[in-house]
Amino acid sequence: MNWSLIFKLSFFGLAMALGTVYFIPSNVEPFCWMAIFIICAYFIAKYCTSKFFLHGFILSLFNCVWITAVHILLYKTYLSWHLQEAEMMAKMPMPDSPRLMMLMTGPFVGVVSGLVQGLFAYVAAKVVKRP
Repeated sequence: MNWSLIFKLSFFGLAMALGTVYFIPSNVEPFCWMAIFIICAYFIAKYCTSKFFLHGFILSLFNCVWITAVHILLYKTYLSWHLQEAEMMAKMPMPDSPRLMMLMTGPFVGVVSGLVQGLFAYVAAKVVKRP
């Protein structure tokens, strides 16, 4: 496993976490993630020698930690910029605990995005030529 590459690529997750708190709206976020998935898949395919899917999956778990931590720490600011998410949280179980809801849903989103990132990395490994 190329832990150094995974850690470095996870800074995209940290950047997105901060970006979504302060200036990236919900309707733009999926396009940003798509670009990040493609870029990360390319680097995984280029600099890893095997286990491409696993590299992508673990990368998304690292991203999940960054994103969940930042959103929990800055939840008031995050929810003030994302009113639709705030309304959705109000309808979920434990509406009085937005931080706990973020902590519970974050890993689920991390696993789902990990499957997508892993697939992207696997496909990129079939296309990209390695040095």
